[in-house]
Amino acid sequence: MGTGRCYVFLFCLFVCHVTMVVFAQSPTPVTTCASKTNTSCGECLNNVTCLWCESTGACVDYPVRTILPPASLCPLPQARWGVCWVNFQALIITMSVVGGIILLAFCVCVYRCCCSCGPSKRDRREEERLERQADVRKMKHEERKAEMRSRHQEIRQKYGLTSDSGYTKFENN
Repeated sequence: MGTGRCYVFLFCLFVCHVTMVVFAQSPTPVTTCASKTNTSCGECLNNVTCLWCESTGACVDYPVRTILPPASLCPLPQARWGVCWVNFQALIITMSVVGGIILLAFCVCVYRCCCSCGPSKRDRREEERLERQADVRKMKHEERKAEMRSRHQEIRQKYGLTSDSGYTKFENN
């Protein structure tokens, strides 16, 4: 099974699981947040649409038209939503720091990927060193080749085999 098919299968399995969990829950009676005022934070926040104000002990409907509850409703350090131990001010600071770290990590990864595409200084230096070594080997090879030609020429002269044509040794004199 391909990787893409595995992801699709896992996604479908997750959707089926969530659907079953949602439909398997018994419907809870709808209670208003105002009826939970002057109870406890835990009771108020059992309903996810409620906001608990620590200073006034009020349980109010979360203002969905605004992202953050206005200060006239409840000051941010006193507002609780979801869980009683996290206030909105700490939530904003924490999410800002986490978001900044994720953004910074993403930028560093993009920078590293973009800069590592080209050859690095070390790779270029290594390549230049290998080219110099190849040039030195080639020069030594040419010197040895010239030396062998001169030796062969000396041997030909010594034995009188010098001639202008390479086919003289096959001629009958």
